[in-house]
Amino acid sequence: MNHPPLPATPDIAVPAARQRWWTQLGPGLITGAADDDPSGIATYSQAGAQLGYGVGWTLLLAYPLMMGIQLASARIGRVTGKGLTETFARFCPRWLVASLVMLLLVANVINLGADLSAMGDSAAMVASGPAGAYALGFGALSLVLQVFLPYERYVRILKWLTLSLFAYVGVVFSVHVDWAAAMKGTFTPSFQWNRDYVTTIVAILGTTISPYLFFWQASQEVEEINRVPEDHPLRIAPEQARRQFRRLRLDTAIGMGFSNLIAFFMITATAATLHAHGLTHIETTKQAAEALRPIAGDAAFVLFALGILGTGMLALPVLAGSAANAVASYFHWRKGLDLPLAKARSFYGILALAMVVGLAISVSGLNPISALYWAAVINAVISVPVMVAVMIAATSTQVMGKMVLPAKWRVAGWLATAAMAAASVSLLIVSIA
Repeated sequence: MNHPPLPATPDIAVPAARQRWWTQLGPGLITGAADDDPSGIATYSQAGAQLGYGVGWTLLLAYPLMMGIQLASARIGRVTGKGLTETFARFCPRWLVASLVMLLLVANVINLGADLSAMGDSAAMVASGPAGAYALGFGALSLVLQVFLPYERYVRILKWLTLSLFAYVGVVFSVHVDWAAAMKGTFTPSFQWNRDYVTTIVAILGTTISPYLFFWQASQEVEEINRVPEDHPLRIAPEQARRQFRRLRLDTAIGMGFSNLIAFFMITATAATLHAHGLTHIETTKQAAEALRPIAGDAAFVLFALGILGTGMLALPVLAGSAANAVASYFHWRKGLDLPLAKARSFYGILALAMVVGLAISVSGLNPISALYWAAVINAVISVPVMVAVMIAATSTQVMGKMVLPAKWRVAGWLATAAMAAASVSLLIVSIA
């Protein structure tokens, strides 16, 4: 299929008015914060409890890799004005795109159920009452906000919700931390070739670099184009490229940095408390919060539990929205949180279905650890081919014209892809050994 040539990027872009840096934060910040969802909290808490301070180096490693693949995804959305599903359809067989979308949908729905379960448990711990009722309430509230609140106002709520993650900074500073050991574990990598250690490292990487984040950030760049009247896809408005690429780098760098910093505090908090007291097999957010109380006191316990609620409300629309956007894109339905319900019924129908199935999982009594395990397995299966497709698209002149991903971010993106592939292979080897 032939496509018209894309306009070249001019050497000098039209200068934009100076903006305060925090007003330029949006898709990258929300994506990064949503990465620390309740399932991520469970993973980081288990890593800190099981292995102590010695796994902090994984987050230092993950940051540039995460930056590379997320920046590639964001750049695709901003340049083409299309999400990843539509972009992949330009050079991938339709059956392959359908398979990736289906696997993404399944993984996201399972993750939704596990997150809602963790949120219900946390609310019940803090306020008492039935966890299932709280889970239903949070799911319903999130769905209503996504469907009926105008996108511009909804984004502002999501940006404020990112502040809930500072609860984990508060947890760290309410307990005694061996900072020398924490810094050593961060800047002096160590590795153990055994099943438990490899599984934990793979879980950290899989939680930190997840396919739904690629789809979400790309789609949110498209939403931003639709929201701001003067903004257009860069392929038809190359004069905006310099300003938008500068914003993309800032937004993604801060968002992914925030994500990894909070994950570091989660690992540090549980390493300083649970691991230090011999509690090395904490498998759920509820267990982690309850175990903190006798060791770190009520303040740390409440902060930990409230952080789960805040980041859960942030992650729910990212999980449901990225799945709905991918499905709608595949079938060429009208989509986007900026559209009213009457103009995008199919899109909102998929979003609602994902949330309802997630709620059913959360109240079904299904072991949340089993749910998270299978979500992680599916994410591991699809992450590498999705990352390969993202990198091919971001470096293709057919897709991006002359606005392909720069060399340094190209290297970071391909290294992230290689790291995920190596992690998956390592897990397979130690599992069958």
